[in-house]
Amino acid sequence: MAFTRIEQYDEKVTEEIASHVKSILSLMGEDPSRDGLLKTPERVAKAMQFLTQGYWQDGGEIVKSAVFEEEYSQMVIVKDIELFSVCEHHLLPFIGKAHVAYIPDGRITGLSKIARVVETYARRLQVQERLTEQIRDCIQDSLKPLGVAVVIEAMHTCMSMRGVQKSNAITTTSAFSGAFLSSERTRNEFLHLIGK
Repeated sequence: MAFTRIEQYDEKVTEEIASHVKSILSLMGEDPSRDGLLKTPERVAKAMQFLTQGYWQDGGEIVKSAVFEEEYSQMVIVKDIELFSVCEHHLLPFIGKAHVAYIPDGRITGLSKIARVVETYARRLQVQERLTEQIRDCIQDSLKPLGVAVVIEAMHTCMSMRGVQKSNAITTTSAFSGAFLSSERTRNEFLHLIGK
């Protein structure tokens, strides 16, 4: 399955989600029939389908769609990959960037595939810790490199807009496999190259 973005929405799903959104608006004391909210339920339904389209994508298939034999065995890093995800606890966005590295073992993948793997797993209801590990595991399982490293830095609106309301707090998570786990020098090289 290739990486695809939602361009057409399932009409039945859109209608069903929209009806629930309309009920939520009413429960909040709003009038869903007023001019400004008339199309809001449908917009929210389409937005939610877009933000969770990763459920219908396969990260492993994305990597495998562009694998090339190459005797390169040094670190490959794709850094500052923008990510937008939705916290599964509050259904509020978290926004940040991912830094992903791997050390090939005779096979490489297209660089855009790394960014697409990040997006596939980010476009699901998530927690940052799981997202970090899913990206690592997908690349490790699909490409069988000597090691994978993933660092994600993100701002969670569930912390900045509500709750403790700390708008400058950044959460950093990491996940390593293979050479990045066994070699402190390799791990430190990665961290230095991404500016950590």
